[in-house]
Amino acid sequence: MTSTALHTDRYELTMIDAALQAGTHDTPSVFELFARRLPDGRRFGVVAGTGRLLEAIAEFRFGPDELSWLKREQVVSPAALDWFEAYRFTGTIRGYREGELYFPGSPILVVEAGFAEGVVLETLALSVLNYDSAVASAAARMVAAAAGRPLAEMGSRRTGEHSAVAAARAAYISGFGATSNLEAGRRWGVPTMGTAAHAFTLLFPTEEEAFAAQVASLGPGTTLLVDTFDIREGVANAVRAAGTGLGAVRIDSGDLGVVVREVRAQLDELGATATRITVTNDLDEHSIAALASAPVDSYGVGTSLVTGSGAPASGMVYKLVARQDAEGTWVPVGKTSEGKATVGGRKQPVRALRGGVAVAEDVHVDDPPVASLEAGTGRALHVPLITDGVTATEHLGADGVARARAHHAAAIAELPPNALRLSRGEPAIPTRYL
Repeated sequence: MTSTALHTDRYELTMIDAALQAGTHDTPSVFELFARRLPDGRRFGVVAGTGRLLEAIAEFRFGPDELSWLKREQVVSPAALDWFEAYRFTGTIRGYREGELYFPGSPILVVEAGFAEGVVLETLALSVLNYDSAVASAAARMVAAAAGRPLAEMGSRRTGEHSAVAAARAAYISGFGATSNLEAGRRWGVPTMGTAAHAFTLLFPTEEEAFAAQVASLGPGTTLLVDTFDIREGVANAVRAAGTGLGAVRIDSGDLGVVVREVRAQLDELGATATRITVTNDLDEHSIAALASAPVDSYGVGTSLVTGSGAPASGMVYKLVARQDAEGTWVPVGKTSEGKATVGGRKQPVRALRGGVAVAEDVHVDDPPVASLEAGTGRALHVPLITDGVTATEHLGADGVARARAHHAAAIAELPPNALRLSRGEPAIPTRYL
C-alpha cells in the first residue's frame, strides 16, 4: 500500500497538534465539502472522484517513512507523532453519489468525526474532488454538445501522469465512450482506443506505405490519420490501402466545418460510404456544437477536457459546520466574512422534482429526516460512503465507475431542457435552505 498521508498541507497537521495540546482534538465535529458557486456561466456541476477519494482515505496511514520525515523536519510535537502513528479514520462520511449533479451550496460530502480525524482529510478530499469534478463537468457539456455522437478522451499528454488517469475516469462517468489512456482502462474499466499518430506516417517513405502497414497490422476497420500532408491525397491513399471497407479517417487540422464536408463527399465518391469521420484538433464544447450540422461521426478531445474547459478546479471548499458542546448538543458554526459566509448546521439535501423534472436543490438544515419523501416530489441525495470507518464497497473500482456513469445519465435526464444550453446562465435550479 502506498500511503497518501502526506498528500496534505502542513497546517492540517499543526492544527491537530495544537488541538491535542488543548484537549479539543476529539470534539465531535461535522465538516462539509461544497462549492459556493459554479464556474462562471455554468448551469450545473458533476460530482466525480468519490471512488478515488474513498480509496485514498483507506491508504491515509502514517507509516515509518512518513513519521520519520515529520520528526526530522520537526513539523509536529512527539505527542502528535504518536497520534498520527495510530491514525485510522473511524468516522462516518455521507455524500452525493458519484455522477450526481451539484449546484451552489450543495453539501457534496459530509464528514462526521472527531475534529482531528475529520480536519486532516481536508486537502486530500479537495484535491481529488475539485479536479475530477471540474473534468466531469466539462465533459458533461461536451456530451450535450455532441448530441449523441461518440466522444473519446485523448488528453493524457496535456496534464500530469496521475491526473491523466483521473481525467479519463471522470470523462467516462459523464458520458465519454473511451479513452486513449491504458492505465484508466486497467484500473477503472474505461474502454480504450487508439491507432497511430503522425510519427508513424513519417516513418515510411510514402503515406500510402504507412497506411498499408497499419492496415496489415490492425485490419481495414482501423482509423487512418489523413492530414499529415495533403488531406485530399491522404483520403485517396487511405482508401487505396484499406479499400472501401475502411473503418474511419481522422482529421486533426484545418477548418473542420469545411474539411469534414469535403472529406465526406470524397469518401462517398470513392465508394467508402460507410467509412466514418472522426475529428480532433483542440476541440471544446463550443467547437463541438459548431460542428452539429457537419457529417462528423465522432470526436476526440484532449487539452480542453483535462483542464476543465477553462475551469480547472471546481472551487470547492471544506468547512467545519457543526460541533458538539460540553452537553453533547450540536452547535451550528460558520464563517460570516464577506463573500465567504458559511451556512452552519448538519444538513440533508433533496432534489425537488415536479413531474420528474428537477426544480430546486432543497438543503434541509439541522439534519431533519428526509427518508419519508412523498413519491415523485423529490429524492434524497446523500448516500453512505463510510460508516464508522467501514467503506461502502459499491463505490469502489471499475464496478463503482460503471454505477456512477449510469447514475449520471439518470441525473442529467431530470434537468430542465435549458440546463444543457452552452450559453452563459444562472444555475439550472435554485438552492433553497429549509
